[in-house]
Amino acid sequence: MKTIALPDGERVPVLGQGTWGMGEKKSRHAEEVAALRLGIDLGMTLIDTAEMYGEGGAEKVVDDAIDGQRDRVFVVTKVYPHNASRTELPKACERSLKRLRIDAIDLYLLHWRQRTPPLAETVETFEKLRSAEKIKRWGVSNFDVDDMHELLAIKNGGNCAANQVLYNLEHREIEFDLLPFPTSNLKHQASYIPVMAYSPVGHGRGLLENKTLKKIANRHDATPAQIALAWVLCHPNIVVIPKATKERHIRDNARSIAIELTKEDVADLDREFPPPRSKEPLPTL
Repeated sequence: MKTIALPDGERVPVLGQGTWGMGEKKSRHAEEVAALRLGIDLGMTLIDTAEMYGEGGAEKVVDDAIDGQRDRVFVVTKVYPHNASRTELPKACERSLKRLRIDAIDLYLLHWRQRTPPLAETVETFEKLRSAEKIKRWGVSNFDVDDMHELLAIKNGGNCAANQVLYNLEHREIEFDLLPFPTSNLKHQASYIPVMAYSPVGHGRGLLENKTLKKIANRHDATPAQIALAWVLCHPNIVVIPKATKERHIRDNARSIAIELTKEDVADLDREFPPPRSKEPLPTL
């Protein structure tokens, strides 16, 4: 599995697993656990979850999936913004640690921004959790360029390890200014902040029914989802976190790492899904 380096030098797989929608029905628990375990065996050892997913249910799925193999897995989870204050963030962290049954969260993200609590307070509390070894590093999610500038201007804001955002062929807005977001001129410790791309194959079946995507998939004897993943994966400094629960889809996701798109493929995709020519609002789901 290919890897990229986080700002502190830790290397993580470029292809991980998402869990949005998991942990919502007990009848699916065993299937979801088996899916994540298969993904881990195939090298997708970064698992992304959140306290919001199934109101903690997804974290319990992850707990069972990583049981007995914690040292193989890089765990990412996210905190609700209303739990991101100096009083509530430590409590939320402890709840996630308990559900996941781990000693420390590898990467703890602020799920999205709200006016309160102040961002500086959240960063300060993240840093305290890191000093207490409850988390190994922290980051953000759904932050646009203005948010990132504000973050990096805060004391210790430069310790941000990642920004998780929506990115796929249908949503290329981040390419205009967020994806190439520079940090070297902001006295950041690293030259870039990695992006984690959620919903890389779209939300629902709309993207995967696209004729151009199907045509390119036929060229490579692949599925439209594999081409959509391969397209995101061809960008540098990106971690991709598709969610899958069926064995066939998990194996297809893992194989997408080996697909090399041609210049013709990329040109066809650019015509069908044009890149942004101006600043557009950051999309979210």
